[in-house]
Amino acid sequence: MKASTLASRPDAGAATATGSSARWEGLTADDVLRAYRTMLLSRRLDDKEIQLKNQSLIFFQISGAGHEAVLTAAGMHLRPGYDWFYPYYRDRALCLTLGMTSHEMLLAAVGAKDDPNSGGRQMPSHWGHKKLNIPSQGSPTGTQCLHAVGAGEAGLIYERVTAIDDRSERFHSDEITYLSIGEGATSEGEFWESLNTACTRPVPVLYLVEDNGYAISVPVEAQTPGGDISRLVESFPNLKVMRCDGTDFIESYRTLGEAAAYVRRERKPAFVHAKVIRPYSHSLSDDERLYKTPDERKSEALRDPLTKMRAFLLKEAIATEADLDAVLQSVDREVAESTELALKAPKPSVDSAASFVFSPTVDPTSTRFLSTAQPEGKPDTMVGAINRTLKDEMAKNPRIVVFGEDVADASKASALPHVPGKGGVFKVTHGLQKAYGADRVFNSPLAEANIVGRAVGMATRGLKPVVEIQFFDYIWPAMMQLKDEMSMLRYRSGNNWSCPMVVRVPIGGYLRGGAPYHSQSGVSIFAHCPGVRIAFPSNAIDAAGLLRTSIRCDDPVLYLEHKHLYRQTYNKGIYPGADYMIPFGKGSLRRDGTDMVVLTWGALVQRSLLAAQQAEKDGVSVAVFDLRTIIPYDWEGIASLVQKTNKVIVAHEDTLTCGFGAEIAARIGEELFEYLDAPVKRVAALDCPVAYCPDLEEKILPQSSDVLAAIKKLASY
Repeated sequence: MKASTLASRPDAGAATATGSSARWEGLTADDVLRAYRTMLLSRRLDDKEIQLKNQSLIFFQISGAGHEAVLTAAGMHLRPGYDWFYPYYRDRALCLTLGMTSHEMLLAAVGAKDDPNSGGRQMPSHWGHKKLNIPSQGSPTGTQCLHAVGAGEAGLIYERVTAIDDRSERFHSDEITYLSIGEGATSEGEFWESLNTACTRPVPVLYLVEDNGYAISVPVEAQTPGGDISRLVESFPNLKVMRCDGTDFIESYRTLGEAAAYVRRERKPAFVHAKVIRPYSHSLSDDERLYKTPDERKSEALRDPLTKMRAFLLKEAIATEADLDAVLQSVDREVAESTELALKAPKPSVDSAASFVFSPTVDPTSTRFLSTAQPEGKPDTMVGAINRTLKDEMAKNPRIVVFGEDVADASKASALPHVPGKGGVFKVTHGLQKAYGADRVFNSPLAEANIVGRAVGMATRGLKPVVEIQFFDYIWPAMMQLKDEMSMLRYRSGNNWSCPMVVRVPIGGYLRGGAPYHSQSGVSIFAHCPGVRIAFPSNAIDAAGLLRTSIRCDDPVLYLEHKHLYRQTYNKGIYPGADYMIPFGKGSLRRDGTDMVVLTWGALVQRSLLAAQQAEKDGVSVAVFDLRTIIPYDWEGIASLVQKTNKVIVAHEDTLTCGFGAEIAARIGEELFEYLDAPVKRVAALDCPVAYCPDLEEKILPQSSDVLAAIKKLASY
């Protein structure tokens, strides 16, 4: 790792020139000198953090060295607290230009309690600042591309949906959403998915690709066809593509100015491809000397933006050597003072380690979410209950937007008067677009990460996305967005940012012809994602109450809708009214009993009830308890029934190994062992995919007969 390129140079005092020049793109001498100071401050902060890391006073470092010119230029054309920003970890100079201080950056480096980026929860250089409109950024490269597009769409929705009462405070008609990535991240699917939407809708996003030629050790020609990302995207409609030497401040300032003006004026995306350098290793965990030749490193050093800017200042007589020496001394004083304060700053209390996984102010398990049903009309199916709940909630809250694959009635407005409308493959969202318009109900591309990532960006700006993943089996492309972004945003930002949203997902089997890819039930996988609540109703009334709670909750909710239960007659119910809610973490005793209890959810509720009715004929009294929500689950209700019956079966549709029943069984064994008269018994699917042949499917998925067999075995224990 090299030391600063300016550390040993003679430096100088402050310039006083105030003239301007056409050669400087209308900037004054003071403007240019301030830009140089920002660039220098960025580099010296990198150097200080490297020193602190080597002294074990901080714990991670990644630099923005070599990127300073284009980032400072970009920041000078953008408006903090007005525009929206999705930077990546090399964007130190941008954040300094926007108004983040060296002290705040060093607070992040030491993991301080008052770090505005994350409160000590996220690695440094993962920028976030509430006042500046910089949502907290994660580490997975490229994931912020979709958030930025969603944030840009949010501005358009606020502009068009006039029913939102405080809309004028939430958007600006010429706002820009800034998005930056390195050239390596352009290989990520989220990048391409974001471009797809930004150019199709279109969305006013300013893309900045900071191409330093390497993704850690992988050179650009090894991952980008032709080694030139801007050539690849030139054919995208509605996309203005520009290029610049990102090590040249004046050229960068001119290019970013044109790009920003275009986005503000045309409300379409622009794409700036800036060639920069990376004179330091990727991070302190990397050593570039292992893969860069000495000649390559020497060539990069000749293009260092600080060296070039210094030469420009002297050549244009904007500053003297003495002026530049004074600038360096000023920067070093600022860094030293900020370091001293940061090292003394208090760390987060260990008692706060688990704070902000969920909302600290809105508790969906509380009585606030408990209401009495006001039945209306005739019994309806679960599909009908969900559809009506969505309609009622959208009428009450104009911030709700619904999107996903096929969820609209028809994307072509001209077709709407002539067709009945699609409304999802299961018709759950039928009629919503006709009722609330295409700005609030619309189709997405066939891309699951696109759906969830855009929703995160919208929710960050105060909208309430209720999105649909068409089948649970196809949720996996969105796993990065769900696990690393949606679930963590509140926690990693220290509660400065959140993304309350609902992800509706049809799930489960028991539908002939489903086969391996329309029958999965991987509930337990998402129970491993702290920050996501999981609801799983088994009947129409619960579907309405839990969906309303999900929408009015302040956390991300995975709302699971069992496909087999959509139109069953046995779980129909009268619509419970437009304000009916069920608190999370409150199960329902579907059947009382004294000899044992079956703990279950989803499609196994009805199968367990049938088994319990059959067992009663043999004199065995079986209670059936429907959890209704998985995160949180009703431990108090479970414990009460275990203490009452002393024998327990946990039945679920997911595979036996590592199914969520294992968690419940383990906790019962750990905390309620003295109340057990027999081992906890599990009933679940076989540890294999669900097969297409109906005979195989029936064997693989748990049936009423399997629950009954477990009841009989436990009764005889």
